[in-house]
Amino acid sequence: MDAVRLVEGEVRELIRRRGLDPSRQVGEVQLLVHDAVADYEERSVLGVLPPLGRLDAARKQIYDAVAGFGALQPLLDDPTIEEVWINAPSEIYVARNGESELTALSLTDQQVRDLVEKMLKSSGRRLDLSSPFVDASLPDGSRLHVVIPDVTRTHWSVNIRKFIARASRLEHLVELGTLSPHAARFLGAAVAGGLNILVSGATQAGKTTMLNCLGASIGPRERVITVEEIFELQLPLRDVVGLQCRQPNLEGHGEIPLRRLVKEALRMRPDRLIVGEVREAESLDMLIALNSGLPGMCSVHANSAHDAITKICTLPLLAGENISSSFVVPTVASCIDLVVHCARLPGGQRRVTEIMALGRRVENGVIESSPVFTRIDGSLELTATSMPAEEKFAAAGVDVSSLLGARA
Repeated sequence: MDAVRLVEGEVRELIRRRGLDPSRQVGEVQLLVHDAVADYEERSVLGVLPPLGRLDAARKQIYDAVAGFGALQPLLDDPTIEEVWINAPSEIYVARNGESELTALSLTDQQVRDLVEKMLKSSGRRLDLSSPFVDASLPDGSRLHVVIPDVTRTHWSVNIRKFIARASRLEHLVELGTLSPHAARFLGAAVAGGLNILVSGATQAGKTTMLNCLGASIGPRERVITVEEIFELQLPLRDVVGLQCRQPNLEGHGEIPLRRLVKEALRMRPDRLIVGEVREAESLDMLIALNSGLPGMCSVHANSAHDAITKICTLPLLAGENISSSFVVPTVASCIDLVVHCARLPGGQRRVTEIMALGRRVENGVIESSPVFTRIDGSLELTATSMPAEEKFAAAGVDVSSLLGARA
């Protein structure tokens, strides 16, 4: 056993004896690690024990092992890394700027299991043969997804999607090149005016970040209820209540699905409802909520703004045979005002490629739509000839003509 492992064992024993919680009593654990390393260094001078090497590196490694996520902690601490995933103990990948690379890190099967168990400890979620999938949030807001055999072939599959807050407001997206200044002003006015906005895009296209930035434009006196499968949204607002789903217990009871949360949110006096992502029948409950006059936003996986509308018209049909397109399509037309489509370019940059407005007219099952902003030659340009949801802008006191006419 090497020197670091010896000190790690001593620190773990001291933590156990003193009844410390490494996740909460950070300062005490750091002091404990510092004293243990210093004590070991003094003993190693006698030549009986193997040397620790660089003391600062040893302290970091020991602290990561007892209070962090071990060998993965340096990857989670690296601000350039967006995602970490494990295909096998010897196959650990990371994504930087949208591109994946294989790391030199190698673990054992038991180390992977121990790390996952530690990651799930704070979430209260479980993983076993009866529940081989799990979604959970890490303390820093990163999203954890794990799948175990026999759903996977041999090894545990672990994915950690880090929440890197490069932007929290629409102005930040302008600085990053995701939005044009004109489009940012338009979206800010749309949120302030209470327009219902659907954010679409592929995985890792920046949908959650866009929802956070749009949410920052909500008025300070509004009460916002967010509904998610697991907590990801981090809105810079005061009056926010976040709700997340719950898995069933070992007896198969106690599950709280997204549909239930949407219904419960309506009983909490919301001024604004934000659904992190719709995938299934919960889209029906969301549409019914928005159709009651409650402003809201949500995201959906789609290849384009038009595909997003097609999908949001199809998903509610999963709610049951008594739900038909003749009800859903007009409801979508009366509820959704804008679609903001996000995309990730081959180089990893995230861009808004289109902002589309929905009309209220439906012909042959197709909702009238028109582009408001379109990306032309790499630039997001205003292409609208009229303003969507003019009555909402007018009610909010927004000058429609100046909003359309203002150029970056």
